[in-house]
Amino acid sequence: MSRSKSVLTQLLQIFPQWRPQMYFKASLTALSHAMEDQVLAGSEEPLVIASFQRERFYRQEAQRYRRIAQKSNQVYVLAAPETDFKNRSDDYETIAFDNEDTLTQEWHLIVLGDTYSSCLICQEKITAQSQTMTAVIDNNRRFEGIWTFDRRVTEQAAHILFKTILDYRPELEEKIQNACTQYRLSDLFKEEPPQQKDIDNTTWDVTNNNPDPFVQRLVTYLQAGQYKLIKANRSLAAKEHKERLINSVTTAIRLSLDPDEIMQIAVQKLGEGLGVCRCLVYRCKETDPTATIEHEFLNQGIPSIKGQTWPLRHNPLFQEVVELRDALTIDNASSDPRIINGANPSEQSLQTLVSRCSILSWMLVPICYRGRLLGMLELHHCGPKPVTWKEEDVALVNAIATQIGVALIQAEAYANLQDLNEQLEALDRTRSNLVAITGHELRTPLSTIQVCLESLASEPDMSPELRQVMLNTALQDAERMRKLVQDFLTLSQLESGRVEWNIEALNLHECIELSLSNVRARHKDTPLPNIENLVKEELPLVKADGEWLVEVLAKLLDNACKFTSEEGKITIEVSSHSRNHIEVTVADTGRGIEPKRLETVFDRFYQEEGALRRSTGGTGLGLAICRQIVRGWGGKIWAESQGKDHGSQFHFTVPIYPDQMPIQRSNQTMTRSSRGKPKAKGKRKK
Repeated sequence: MSRSKSVLTQLLQIFPQWRPQMYFKASLTALSHAMEDQVLAGSEEPLVIASFQRERFYRQEAQRYRRIAQKSNQVYVLAAPETDFKNRSDDYETIAFDNEDTLTQEWHLIVLGDTYSSCLICQEKITAQSQTMTAVIDNNRRFEGIWTFDRRVTEQAAHILFKTILDYRPELEEKIQNACTQYRLSDLFKEEPPQQKDIDNTTWDVTNNNPDPFVQRLVTYLQAGQYKLIKANRSLAAKEHKERLINSVTTAIRLSLDPDEIMQIAVQKLGEGLGVCRCLVYRCKETDPTATIEHEFLNQGIPSIKGQTWPLRHNPLFQEVVELRDALTIDNASSDPRIINGANPSEQSLQTLVSRCSILSWMLVPICYRGRLLGMLELHHCGPKPVTWKEEDVALVNAIATQIGVALIQAEAYANLQDLNEQLEALDRTRSNLVAITGHELRTPLSTIQVCLESLASEPDMSPELRQVMLNTALQDAERMRKLVQDFLTLSQLESGRVEWNIEALNLHECIELSLSNVRARHKDTPLPNIENLVKEELPLVKADGEWLVEVLAKLLDNACKFTSEEGKITIEVSSHSRNHIEVTVADTGRGIEPKRLETVFDRFYQEEGALRRSTGGTGLGLAICRQIVRGWGGKIWAESQGKDHGSQFHFTVPIYPDQMPIQRSNQTMTRSSRGKPKAKGKRKK
């Protein structure tokens, strides 16, 4: 059974001139004890009706009511059962009402004697904050109600509660009727409660209607003390909230070493903790002209600005934060002179930004580490009314920004450590490959040379034909060793930056023809696949070093010949996808490359089949040298392949010589220098 109207509501309908007062639970406890003590100290047998909301509150006072029951046989106690509270008639009457009844939110105590009366009729004010505080500090619960010694009000309150008691325990009708007769509650069994005019026309013989002055002073003291306690509790709760938020953000961001994840966790936790409309964080430096918003928290109904470009250089607010290295707060952006004046383009741009993002109140907090600016943390309030940023809010955001700065530095240090570890691992692999490859590549030709020379020295009767074979073999292996040493020296020079580049205007077609001639000359005794030059002569001049350009082409052709059978095909093509560069492609129909190894093939000492298990010779330095050369003139080099047995294509770009038209053919001639690299003779006239 439940009822829609509280006792307080019904009582105020009868006495509309009464205004309820706010009480804390501590005050109600003191008032209740004062009223109960009056019963225990007196000689009368009063009517006592108490409503305790829940059984657990009743259990704290059960012993007092056993003593009160010794004074009077008209004692009624109401509560919502939780364990063993139920309807019974022992020392006094207990009434167990439904958990859905409005009495679960009310606090009542009625004392009605022959010479005195008093009542306390209250209803708890339930809010989100009070629900939270109830679990922490029970005495801070607030009630709205009436405390009076007025007999008319006390009798009407008893009238209302008796009707509720009869609803739950109708067998008590005779006992309640006797109480009505004894305490002059003759109106109880009327269908309608008495109206205000009936009450006003009634003459009461009442004495001692005024509250005890001591009790009044006690309640006033308790109320004032409770307000002070609430204020202190609010301060402690705010500090606790701040510490919890900082700890939660710190704990969350320390679980990750990814800068993006750190910033997203921080902005999410901070936005939820402060309940702002929008919270965003972005990386930036003092000299950055703009920043991109990549991490944000949004409250419901707030438009997203993620991915937008945020002005920095022409943003006076950002510049002020950078200069002060401290938080900047704007309570009302619509009236801030730095935004609304619009005297220069930067202020106009800022005003447009505020309007577009619906920013009404603004907070900017720098993320710094030892004076170095790492990013910015911003909080936006988007209305409908501006807010005043509190000092504790600014201090909280500053503390979290400090934690973000430390976490970002740790993440950067970890990333740098990972890079160093990867570099060390690469160096270790390079060292291992160097030892394996050089050992194999040097030992094999040295062994052959030694065998040939020993044979020539120990066999004076060797035929001239066999002697020539021995000499040719020794010379070939010596050349192989020379090329190995030359590749080492070349790569060392390129990586150390000790190469002097001779950049000039070159005819690309002639460079390709020269590289083809070099390749065919080196493999004159070896069958080669079909090499097709599809490059036209009418090409613009390129801007590169002639020797190194021919070296790249020759090494790419050598590489293609090495992994393509005699029946295969190699093509050289040129295309242009930019006004500034020409793209050269050397394609073959050979063995191909696995897609996951397309970047690895340019590493030093890379061997597709392993350092010591391969069917083709070489040091694995050719493509590494090509990459260093192409980067030297500002180009790019890359490989493409569909996988094993699908051939491969090697591409590199060469800058076009500026301010010139395509040419027919150059009179420039190219020769080989003494160290085996092409050298340009003469200069092309523009």
